[in-house]
Amino acid sequence: MVVTNDTGLSVPVKKVDMQMKHPAAPSSPVHALCFALLGMVLSAGAWAQGLKASGGLGGPAARVAVQQAKEPITTDFIVAVVNSEPITNQEVQSRVRRATEQLSRSGAPVPPRQQLQAQVLESLILEKAQLQLATELAIRADDAALADAERTIARQNQLTVAQMHAQLQAQGLELSEFRANLRKQWLLQRLREREVEPRVKVTDPDVERFLMQKQDNPGSDLQVHLAQVLVAVPENVEPQKLAALMSKAQMVAEKARAGADFEALAREFSDAPDSASGGSLGLRAADRLPVLFINATRSQSAGGIAGPVRSPAGFHVLKVIEKRIAGMPEPFVTQTRARHILLRPMAGQSEQAAVAKLADMRRRIASGQADFATLAKENSQDGSAADGGNLGWAGPGTFVPEFEDVMNNLKPQELSDPIVSRFGVHLIQVLERRKVELTAREQREQLRMMVREQKLDEAYQKWLDDIRMRAYVEMREPPQ
Repeated sequence: MVVTNDTGLSVPVKKVDMQMKHPAAPSSPVHALCFALLGMVLSAGAWAQGLKASGGLGGPAARVAVQQAKEPITTDFIVAVVNSEPITNQEVQSRVRRATEQLSRSGAPVPPRQQLQAQVLESLILEKAQLQLATELAIRADDAALADAERTIARQNQLTVAQMHAQLQAQGLELSEFRANLRKQWLLQRLREREVEPRVKVTDPDVERFLMQKQDNPGSDLQVHLAQVLVAVPENVEPQKLAALMSKAQMVAEKARAGADFEALAREFSDAPDSASGGSLGLRAADRLPVLFINATRSQSAGGIAGPVRSPAGFHVLKVIEKRIAGMPEPFVTQTRARHILLRPMAGQSEQAAVAKLADMRRRIASGQADFATLAKENSQDGSAADGGNLGWAGPGTFVPEFEDVMNNLKPQELSDPIVSRFGVHLIQVLERRKVELTAREQREQLRMMVREQKLDEAYQKWLDDIRMRAYVEMREPPQ
């Protein structure tokens, strides 16, 4: 299943020329398809999409007699007919081989051969039925759109189209096979966008119900980050000594409530092994923490102090660093302030020439022979040039993926190698990062997106089930 999802937050998108995400990108079938097929270029493994790594298979396909592993792949015969269109043994075995290769490369468990064949056959039945529907609805993939998709996949892998073709062939995937699969995936994506996505509407009551379910029944989804100061109590301690230890724990709690640095208190007073790290217990599922700790901090929000509470180990003063319900939006977002130099391939300057020119600029900047801002003003071909290439503070989803993925992997002050995006060739430098608390409106928008994805998944599965039920499928026995 391919899920189209704009990962950007509801923060203002800075309009810094074309290196930014185009407003139409999330709904563009070509761009959504390219993002979904990104891993396919290097792994050549899109055949395994939607297959289960383990478990059984429901439906009629589970009952078909499929080819045994020992049978040569050269033996061809019809294994199923979907609305008069055949599925051959060759098709099934080719996809089984691709699926096995992909699962093995990813480290995922590979199902038994016969089970995997049944799963592949069922996925082929669904694919045939969907492609037939696309034909009935006159959805077509033109050559220009597919060529654009191919170029985008190559750019996202920092390859030219020729280099991508060479890698595909080196991994045993013929270009005709790759392009045929690309065309199918394009059609399936367009069909899904036309038939499923318009059915999904998210209302304010939907968001409220989702929020209430998470908050009222957190259960094992609750995650808590606590820090502690432990005042250890020895066994068989004398009453006078016990009172002194309790007074010490109460003093620590009072200091913490008065605003003292909790990490400093832990380093100074805690007898726990985690004192050197400021007493932090890390973010853990609630069921992995002592019940005593969870009960003591139940009514505390982030920053709250609880205790002292007594355990067999001693007196604990607890600070709530963070509470989180798994699957809920993060209350903070990491923003990055970066700058770049953009060169656009054009007449007189090829993409390779732009890469070489930026590589030379990188060398000069890294060696101290040139200043990034000055080179940006003199050479960059977008609106940020006048400001030395400065892109300002940007949150996740602001830039196109091929730009943002590289930027996110840079440390502050680090320079990237020249990278290719759909808008040209960039040299990127990250200046600094910060965490920013989302507004209530931004957090609610994230919730709305999560609810939409949930409803979209449900609608898509129901739609697939309907297509499967309407399809006439005839299973064939292998020849004796």
